[in-house]
Amino acid sequence: MDETPPPENKRRISIITPAFNETENLPVLYEKLREILEPEGEWEWVVVDDHSSDETFKILKELSEKDPRVRGLRLSRNCGSHIALTCGLHHARGDCAIIMAADMQDPPEVLPELLRNWEKGTQIVWAVRAKREGEKTSTIAFARLFYFMMRHFVGIRDMPASGADFVLIDRLVMDSFVQFRESNVSIMALLTWMGFRQEFITYDKQARMHGSSGWTLSKKIKLVLDSVTSFTYLPIRIMTYTGFFIALAGFLYAIHVIVYSFIGHPPPGWASLMVIVIFLGGLQMLMMGILGEYVWRALDEARRRPRYLIEDATEGRDEILRDPEDYGR
Repeated sequence: MDETPPPENKRRISIITPAFNETENLPVLYEKLREILEPEGEWEWVVVDDHSSDETFKILKELSEKDPRVRGLRLSRNCGSHIALTCGLHHARGDCAIIMAADMQDPPEVLPELLRNWEKGTQIVWAVRAKREGEKTSTIAFARLFYFMMRHFVGIRDMPASGADFVLIDRLVMDSFVQFRESNVSIMALLTWMGFRQEFITYDKQARMHGSSGWTLSKKIKLVLDSVTSFTYLPIRIMTYTGFFIALAGFLYAIHVIVYSFIGHPPPGWASLMVIVIFLGGLQMLMMGILGEYVWRALDEARRRPRYLIEDATEGRDEILRDPEDYGR
């Protein structure tokens, strides 16, 4: 009788990296990934070039020719890192996917610990920042404020207080993610909201190796607005309460004016009136702006435009001509 033990089940690991002007960082990260992932089994590296202005995609082609496990996709326009990650998740072939940055701030040495937790049955494993090296004080303060708001204002209380964008997700979660068609959303907040079995490990976020970050203030503000409008209607509820109390205050003030007019002491004239008008006008414009953010996002979703278009791929046209119902919307 043949007593040869059955071969171990093979698994494939997908590493997903959004890249914008990362010419110098990609070769360094590739070497680290190859060194660390070779003992772990089959792996692939899916890099989504977010329409870089440098030679990022040229570097991806060179790496792909040398190692077919490197797969590069170039978007037709700059869409932001979250859309680039969405594209990468749609095209990943692994049994799990690990989202990590291209700038070496997320050390590849953490990958084995993420995989060990996944092997125990955890479906989403977050690498939470214990320390952030090389970051400006203003950047750290903005991040802490954002995650505080997400936990206590938006209501996603399971989101790590210090933030996390380095994460492993199981194939089941990836397949579930495809069902979401939202264009304006924070992927990290969405993954937290989705549930499943989630665990956390900690690591020290490193300083950026080369280049400068493309994470501008305008992109940070858009992320805040997307995160709030995607997961809570609390701003609209606050607008309702504010309108009610201002209307009540206006009613009481009207009674005050009428009563004082009858007793011969009318309130002073235009100065106080102009203050009230300016205050109420500014408040109304603020409320209209908040409401407009919700309405605009509803219109953007109703258009059903593709979230991204792929301009080129290291594997040729076959990688571009996917079913848009499954991948591009």
